[in-house]
Amino acid sequence: MTAAPHHAPEMWAGTAARPLRASAAPVIVLTLVLFLLSGGVLWYLGVNYEGFTGHPASKIHPASYLAALFLLWAMVSSGDPVGFCLRTAQEAPASLLLLVSGSALLLQVALRSGVGLAGTIDSFIGPALVMMLLGRLDGRRLGAVEAVLHGVMLANALLGLAEFATEHLIFPYRLDGAVFESDTRSAAFQGHPLANALVTATYVLALIAGGGQLSAPSRILMIGLQCAALVSFGGRSAIAVVALLGGLQAAIATLRTLRSGRVPLLAAAFGLSALTMAPLILAGLWAGGFFDRLVERFVSDGGSANARIEMFALFDRIPLRDLMIGPDAGVVETARRISGLEWGIENPIVRMMLYQGVLMTVLITAAVTAFVVEVVRRCRPGTWLPVLGFVILVNASESLAGKTTLLAKFAILLLALYRPLPRADGRKAG
Repeated sequence: MTAAPHHAPEMWAGTAARPLRASAAPVIVLTLVLFLLSGGVLWYLGVNYEGFTGHPASKIHPASYLAALFLLWAMVSSGDPVGFCLRTAQEAPASLLLLVSGSALLLQVALRSGVGLAGTIDSFIGPALVMMLLGRLDGRRLGAVEAVLHGVMLANALLGLAEFATEHLIFPYRLDGAVFESDTRSAAFQGHPLANALVTATYVLALIAGGGQLSAPSRILMIGLQCAALVSFGGRSAIAVVALLGGLQAAIATLRTLRSGRVPLLAAAFGLSALTMAPLILAGLWAGGFFDRLVERFVSDGGSANARIEMFALFDRIPLRDLMIGPDAGVVETARRISGLEWGIENPIVRMMLYQGVLMTVLITAAVTAFVVEVVRRCRPGTWLPVLGFVILVNASESLAGKTTLLAKFAILLLALYRPLPRADGRKAG
């Protein structure tokens, strides 16, 4: 069977007879809600999103509700609901698979314990609906989404740095209103420091790899600002991934430029100025204690590294039959606490196998993998760096196995920054 081209026109535009004319407004609203309304912000709005108490409807993120409403409105206003559903399934088959798989997980959770229903919706069903909406936009309309994305990431970084400088969290992570006083990492608009670190790292890697339409000076300044904010969020894995992958990409790009023998004069002047100012800036940051917390985070990990080892010992406590279909949640909770893993299991696949069973984990993993591939296929080339960084960091914490909107943010980030661009002849590049 012949493989489809990486950027087949029908994957982007649907059908030639039906050009995309969907408004970007719903996706812009979703971007603002996803990236700005964390659990800490929602708490101040009277919504107990992160906790256990309160109305069950408050445990689902507003973006998931909006994605469902926007897609329903698009279906009704199309005048042909059946045709709309068929076209959506044809244009976004992996999103449909994720929607079905997430619904199956939702049903399993409801039948077995009823705990974690909202997490299933936000982690898997919501992203599938968001992707179906994104697929209705052409490159020009996604340009407006990119502008909003840069704005919210700039605001998030500035707030994170302000929290770092003042040692006061504006929207801290809360559990039923309680704040973890010992966790002084910046929360900014993304809420949890690890979510901040993952989203920021993916965004930085995308900018380093050429994603987005920022000018060279703006791109360099934004990368520097986001890297500084990354330190305030305290994600060790994210900092290491950005340093290694970003440094590798920067070295390759520099060597390629030098080998070509043509260095842009403006870029050379900007680079020399940056090299001149760098020692002064680094000395000022060091004197101000900026790197002290970074060193502290790498020296004292709060038992995180040990947790990644101890989590595998939990499999010895569960019979194989139960492990395949899903062990009793109470048994897993008891075994986890006995093993000293009160703060969680820091890998989504391991956690899902322990709580939902191997069979459901395989189904969800396959659906998420197909979803990521579908997002990449809709983008222009060059997404390997942010995708690799995202995959590594997603597997460094519970992430998708808990309640999170990370997958929806990833889809918006990649499609906004790597949307196909029109060529001079009017056709789409890529």
